[in-house]
Amino acid sequence: MMTLSLAMRNLLRNRRRSLATLLALAIGATSVLLFGGYSADIKYSLLTSYVHTGGHLQIQHKDFFLFGNGNPTAYGIVGYNKLIEAIRSDKDLGGKVLVVSPDLSFGGLAGNYEAGVSRTVIGMGYVAEDVAKMREWNEYRIPPISVPYALLNAPEDAAVVGIGVARVLLLCDKLGVKDCPQPQVEKKSAGGAALPADIAALAMDEPAAAGGKPSAGKAAIELLATQPRGSPNVASLKVIAAEDQGFKELDEVAVILQLQQAQKLVYGRAAPRATSIMVQLEHTSDMPQVAKRLREIAEQVMPGNALAVLDFKQLNPFYGETINLFNTIFGFIFVLIGGIVLFTVSNTMMAAVMERTTEIGTVRAVGLRQGGIRKLFVTEGFLLGCVGAVLGVVVALVLAAVINGLNLTWLPPGSSTPLPLTIRVFGEFGMIVGTMIGLIVIATLSAWFPAWRAAKLSIVDALRHA
Repeated sequence: MMTLSLAMRNLLRNRRRSLATLLALAIGATSVLLFGGYSADIKYSLLTSYVHTGGHLQIQHKDFFLFGNGNPTAYGIVGYNKLIEAIRSDKDLGGKVLVVSPDLSFGGLAGNYEAGVSRTVIGMGYVAEDVAKMREWNEYRIPPISVPYALLNAPEDAAVVGIGVARVLLLCDKLGVKDCPQPQVEKKSAGGAALPADIAALAMDEPAAAGGKPSAGKAAIELLATQPRGSPNVASLKVIAAEDQGFKELDEVAVILQLQQAQKLVYGRAAPRATSIMVQLEHTSDMPQVAKRLREIAEQVMPGNALAVLDFKQLNPFYGETINLFNTIFGFIFVLIGGIVLFTVSNTMMAAVMERTTEIGTVRAVGLRQGGIRKLFVTEGFLLGCVGAVLGVVVALVLAAVINGLNLTWLPPGSSTPLPLTIRVFGEFGMIVGTMIGLIVIATLSAWFPAWRAAKLSIVDALRHA
């Protein structure tokens, strides 16, 4: 306690220099925490987005992730309903699993015959009620940006397309898409021609495609897909909405439809299949335990199966790459701030040693050992680190609250959807404690060399110093 009291008094003797050092420490801590809070928000926003669209875990054929893009329908799960029921009724997963839902992904060709345009697309069949429930998950309290799920309570032949698909297929006017550029080409006469007989026959094969030509003013497309044996199939779909899919690459190809409609289109009258079973959890931290149990259930229900359980990180490599990038930048900033703190505190302590050389000689002459001198100066560095770190945390919390109250947005690279700009400092206790400890350690170590030099001073030379 005596050393602590003396160290505090010594720091207060030169308030201006001590204040400048504290401000350097506080600014450093604030900068690290603000960027760390921004990085945390990026992490949670991406995680929430992926969990909304694909769940925490997915059960797939073991080769679907690597080879499914070439022929997704060849990797469909036969009898997936038995597996879903087993997961939903499992006692070990009770209270941990929120949603278990199948989906079907396939490649196809979407065309707006009236406008004479078409493009390759990725069809995605979902159970609308399950997806709507998945969108409600918000473990990390992300400000809501999702619109109500358009396919919920929609007809079986309804579809939702990405805004990029609507633009290419010239559906923007009918769907009411704002700020949608139009190509400088000669427009066809209103109404267009009827579907060719062969395509119309294919579209009429399936009950969901029946019903004739959509009524005037309705956006309609024909979706062509290839069945597992190579035969083509076509469905006429009524496009009820165009939604931004978040990433431009996906927005340019996404056609979302009801799962039953997708299964009829791809498998015809054969037994329906699903390319994945999405599993959404209540808490992300339960992923390893639930994944292990899902593998056990899959082996019990389908012995010798070729199924794999993948988490959202494996399914979305962009997530891991982004987090690693921000972690690297955060580490670089911390090292940079740490270097500034190191030299600032060291310079302050060196100046204190020069000013108090005579005092050092005096206390050494009356019996204080070298270890006592070192301990005194190191304690001063420690106190500077503690006060500066605490001050930096307080300033970071205040600035984060101010920034969050402005309701700012930002556009991530590769994304077409602005996201809320949030600085997550409050609640990130691990980051706060880690930053404080790191800066305190650096400040304490910064004082060690000046303390060593002070302890090594000759008593006689120190007493002669004027």
